[in-house]
Amino acid sequence: MDPVTSPDAPGPDDAAPDPDAPAVVPLLEPAEGVPPVVDTPEALAAVVEAFGAGTGPVAVDAERASGYRYGQRTYLVQLRREEAGTALIDPVALPDLSALSDALVGVEWVLHAASQDLPGLVEQGMRPSRVFDTELAARLLGMERVGLAAVVADTLGLGLAKEHSAVDWSTRPLPAEWLRYAALDVEVLVEVRQVLAERLAEAGKAEWARQEFEAVRLAPPPAPRTDPWRRVSGLHTLRDPRRLAVVRELYATRDTNARERDISPGRVLPDAAIVAAAQALPRTVGQLVALPAFAGKGTRRRAALWQSAIDRALALPETALPSPRGPSSDGPPPPRAWADRDPAAARRLAAARAVVADLSERWSVPVENLLQPDLLRRLAWSPPEPADADAIAAALRAGGAREWQVELVAGRFAEAFAAS
Repeated sequence: MDPVTSPDAPGPDDAAPDPDAPAVVPLLEPAEGVPPVVDTPEALAAVVEAFGAGTGPVAVDAERASGYRYGQRTYLVQLRREEAGTALIDPVALPDLSALSDALVGVEWVLHAASQDLPGLVEQGMRPSRVFDTELAARLLGMERVGLAAVVADTLGLGLAKEHSAVDWSTRPLPAEWLRYAALDVEVLVEVRQVLAERLAEAGKAEWARQEFEAVRLAPPPAPRTDPWRRVSGLHTLRDPRRLAVVRELYATRDTNARERDISPGRVLPDAAIVAAAQALPRTVGQLVALPAFAGKGTRRRAALWQSAIDRALALPETALPSPRGPSSDGPPPPRAWADRDPAAARRLAAARAVVADLSERWSVPVENLLQPDLLRRLAWSPPEPADADAIAAALRAGGAREWQVELVAGRFAEAFAAS
């Protein structure tokens, strides 16, 4: 059954039409309507049975409450499969979805930007046997726009509205319009997958995609960041160790408070307020709340908490202050320092980047998808000895490069390094 569409309905981009964009037909309603939210064990059992008996790949999506809640917890899981229909599952009421995952063993899961959704799905006990990532496929095909709406428009000529993409999905009950949006996100995902798979095969990139999808599926959780407080927006304006200590203490206090209240840290205390406090170094609550960044009602209500964090930083001995240089790393220094520290490495980096840029243009693949930038830098800074194609290939594999990437760049890197 075809999705319900209307050629006359306004789309999300009507305000600023792109004359070069293909004409699209807005996708307004799921073909079978919006199903009720599955939030009981009995309803879940029915979904498990239906999806286990379905045919073909299963479209999967997940909604989080980024910017509203602490962490990346999943608040809605959407699935669609031929002969099973669409299911909208509440993982708050049903945190264990392993039975559904077991029913789909061996079935290909179609996701868009799988690396964003898989960690949360794993927390619900959902682990795919195989993955097709429509966003990664679009990147490998050199598509200029790889968001879901753009890919759906390009492949199927359908307009997928995205006005609810950044709402608070922890809201209960979920509004009907949000549920319609969620159902539409998986409505045509399998059809998109079919078109992209055909394009990948025609471009000679099907095996590349398979390797990339498997790498995403098997990717381990990211390692905890060293000094995560150094990612505070505006930190670059501060070089004094005492002020950096204020940022560090306020960041840790904010994180603890946000976790306890299950609120996004940025809503508890904006980065701009942290930097403002570090610049001003207030000694009292009165001085703190006099800062414009602390004028909000919620921020003022917890002013004593923030001032106590500042006081702790101000009381630290010099030996306990953070270094402006940041933590030591096992990686190479910033590339801007290479010309002075190791001119030969700087030449190798330039040569390697030229190789990747040339391959990127030739194959219409973004440079960051041809080879991870960090791996390229590490190879250029400390190449194997001898730096022949085989040794470089081994180093790339050890660094996590996929075989298709190794085949493309190893020989070219060896030639470029020898000439540099």
